[in-house]
Amino acid sequence: MPRTAKEIADFVQARLVGDGAVQLTGISSISSASHGDLVFVEDEKNLTKAIASSASAIIVPESTRADPSSKPLLLHAQPRLAFARAAQLLCALPDRKPGIHPSSIVHPSAQLAADVTIGQRVVIGESVKVGDRTWIGAGSVIGGNAVIGQSCEIYPNVTIYPNVRIGNRVIVHSGAVLGSDGFGYVRDEKTGRNEKFPQIGRLEIEDDVEIGANSTIDRGALDVTRIGRGTKIDNLVHVGHNVQIGEDVVIAAQTGLSGSAVIENNVVMGGQVGIADHVKIEAGAILGAQSGIPSKKIIRGKGVVFWGTPARPIREYLKELGALARLAKKE
Repeated sequence: MPRTAKEIADFVQARLVGDGAVQLTGISSISSASHGDLVFVEDEKNLTKAIASSASAIIVPESTRADPSSKPLLLHAQPRLAFARAAQLLCALPDRKPGIHPSSIVHPSAQLAADVTIGQRVVIGESVKVGDRTWIGAGSVIGGNAVIGQSCEIYPNVTIYPNVRIGNRVIVHSGAVLGSDGFGYVRDEKTGRNEKFPQIGRLEIEDDVEIGANSTIDRGALDVTRIGRGTKIDNLVHVGHNVQIGEDVVIAAQTGLSGSAVIENNVVMGGQVGIADHVKIEAGAILGAQSGIPSKKIIRGKGVVFWGTPARPIREYLKELGALARLAKKE
């Protein structure tokens, strides 16, 4: 559905300069823009290129000196954020008509809201609850007593184990496994054999979380694994049992979190970070790619970047690398 530049400006709370009646039908990069597209720039050096493009309107930094004779400009303090929000209006959602596909199996005791969409070959277990406007893609399996909130998107071939609790507006991408047993064993010192420790806890995922493709999140052993509101988890991430992840955490691909780790609010983790058991990452810390955190270590420092194995502040890490390089030259 086309939107006017003024509608978009009002929606993203931007100041409009130029013709607010211009019709916008999509979003694009500057290089591939066509008539009807909205683009954005984060610095004025790219503004000339954006104006010369085929785009119909541009989101620009708030400090931009606007030329009212050019294309409509939407001035915003955070152009990239405004562009992401504009996409909510301009990007068409897939056609998901409410209803249950005849090939799906839904237990009679399951409670599905009237406008839920259930794809092909979905299996929904006993006493499952699914909220309004939620979509469950083909081949997914929802275990007994699981609860899925409103406006969730569960992509094809997701497995949700029994008793998992999922909040509202949660996105789970294909191949993810939620609520599987944790990796917990007790060694028999007499025989040397490993016997499974009970894995009877829960997994709770709060509102506005996104979980990437083929990621796995274990339930608690005896208590709960919890993923806080607004956390974003990339593809191929593993979260072990009893892990506590706070709000607005960002975790990049191939990261692994061992059992009972605690990740506080607003932590950022790069790709392939390794977190050992009982580690605590305090609020706002940033872990660079391939960082390693040993067992029971505490990382603290809001806004501080940590790197290496064992992880330490990046300035310290770079000094050590420099010292090693100088030693190598002397040999």
